[in-house]
Amino acid sequence: MAKQSSSTFFFQKKTRWLLLLLAMLSVSTAVAFIIRAAYDSSCDRHLFDVPAVGKRFQSTAKPKAPPPIQVKVASPLSFMKSRLVLLVSHELSLSGGPLLLMELAFLLRGVGAEVCWITIQKPPGKDEVIYSLENKMLDRGVQGQEAIDTAIKADLVVLNTAVAGKWLDAVLNKDVPRVLPKVLWWIHEMRGHYFKLDYVKHLPMVAGSMIDSYVTAEYWKNRTQERLKIQMPETYVVHLGNSKELMDVAEDSVAKRVLREHVRESLGVRNEDILFAAINSVSRGKGQDLFLRSFYESLQLIQEKKLQVPSIRAVIVGSDMSVQTKFETELRNFVAQKKIQHRVHFVNKTLTVAPYLAAIDVLVQNSQGRGECFGRITIEAMAFQLPVLGTSAGGTAEIVVNGSTGFLHPAGKEGVSPLAKNMVKLATHVERRLTMGKRGYERVKERFLEYHMADRIAGVLKEVLHKAKGHH
Repeated sequence: MAKQSSSTFFFQKKTRWLLLLLAMLSVSTAVAFIIRAAYDSSCDRHLFDVPAVGKRFQSTAKPKAPPPIQVKVASPLSFMKSRLVLLVSHELSLSGGPLLLMELAFLLRGVGAEVCWITIQKPPGKDEVIYSLENKMLDRGVQGQEAIDTAIKADLVVLNTAVAGKWLDAVLNKDVPRVLPKVLWWIHEMRGHYFKLDYVKHLPMVAGSMIDSYVTAEYWKNRTQERLKIQMPETYVVHLGNSKELMDVAEDSVAKRVLREHVRESLGVRNEDILFAAINSVSRGKGQDLFLRSFYESLQLIQEKKLQVPSIRAVIVGSDMSVQTKFETELRNFVAQKKIQHRVHFVNKTLTVAPYLAAIDVLVQNSQGRGECFGRITIEAMAFQLPVLGTSAGGTAEIVVNGSTGFLHPAGKEGVSPLAKNMVKLATHVERRLTMGKRGYERVKERFLEYHMADRIAGVLKEVLHKAKGHH
């Protein structure tokens, strides 16, 4: 007994240290790549090596049964060993598109491919971390004639985002026709201003395009035909997957409990409170304003119907405390006007989402307009067994099974009341909330893991390489 008490005391005293360790675990493989990139050459074969991360957090309680043996499965991308791959990014930043390309770099490097990196533009502003990384990549990456030579020699060239198309003419010039047959264009954008001929005029001639959701692929097909009068190349839809690091945290019950307790304590939220969260960069397109309107309406519904439910709270993760935008000021003013400051919390933007996913009860993915191209935070939340309330737009509708892993509502103002009602449904039915969360987790395990993503990408790369070989 004395030994158990000592272990418990040690566990409590080390909570903050464990939290830091778990935060490290939650950072994606892409971020690990960025850190490594600051010290290694962009064409060095060791550039994308990431130290193996084991189960660094263990419960002090004795396990009931030994953990299942993990069987290593050969990577679906193993055929890329010794291939030369050139990755072209419009920027090096901590935003979605560049992070995905860095993750692809990690996967390819993991099977022994030789990966080179080109960054087109320097970051705006004075973000010291990104600026330093950008300089490292530009200094040690391939540029000028070396970039042209690498593109010509490469087995595969991946252009990331529509904006990267500017690089073809600007750098390759007369050599563009030699490179196009081995170009895979990875597109993530949904907004109309990316449909410029200057960006995508070479799209019809590349080996293929890869897009994150079916709805986005259809949108690009129609938009390029109607607006630009050009045809899309063969297009492959590749749904994304969760990194092993995130899944490790999501499947560790002790880790999740520690994170939940710490985050809730820092926010002043009790364990029994029901916490709804929107985890996106704060902008009108992400719909945080409509989310807050729905949240306020849900409070009114609970009061009008005299429902007996725990206190409900809302948190918006994605603020920028240093530069408070006009839109964020509107959000905070709304909260003040409705006198719900004690129920709504704002958290600064972060790449470390695992602590917040562990702390909340429901994710609200409220992206507006055409929605998210995919919306990776959705599958990350499902990995944490959270139900998702999302707009029936974009990739969200391809991830969330309405009525099973969450509820979908319309985008725009017409979605405010349906979202409010769905929030009340989940607040008043604990079993429904838990069941939806479990179903979401099962769906992730079936189709949204890193292995699944690698397998889907492998199928695309095989076809693109075959086409490129046919042009030699």
